[in-house]
Amino acid sequence: MSVYSMKNLKDVEDLAGARMPGLEGRFAREYLDSRELGVSYFRYAPGVRPGVGHSHSEQEEAYVVVGGSGRIKIDDEIIDLRQWDVVRVAPEAVRGFEGGPEGLELIAIGGTRPEGGDGEMVVDWWTD
Repeated sequence: MSVYSMKNLKDVEDLAGARMPGLEGRFAREYLDSRELGVSYFRYAPGVRPGVGHSHSEQEEAYVVVGGSGRIKIDDEIIDLRQWDVVRVAPEAVRGFEGGPEGLELIAIGGTRPEGGDGEMVVDWWTD
């Protein structure tokens, strides 16, 4: 393992866009050769709110709003987000996002996770 690694997030394949129109998701963990961290980029188009949430068995995450605004739902609480807000979410909490009027851009930072991941999807979670 080298002493550093570098990858432009926009050069990472968008794995979310094909599954959900209006959502862009680029996952850089594998490109960074990191033992402890995952870094991802997400962009939600204006008004886009996937009904799917997710939680983890072990991995804590933090989200940094780098552009736009929107909302995050954590378990049963909905919180407004604006640029430069940072939200830390415990592994067991179910979370999901919604893009505001100008969309929402996030950087997600995840900690150590088990081999193969530990995410659990919750379908039809934020539907109101």
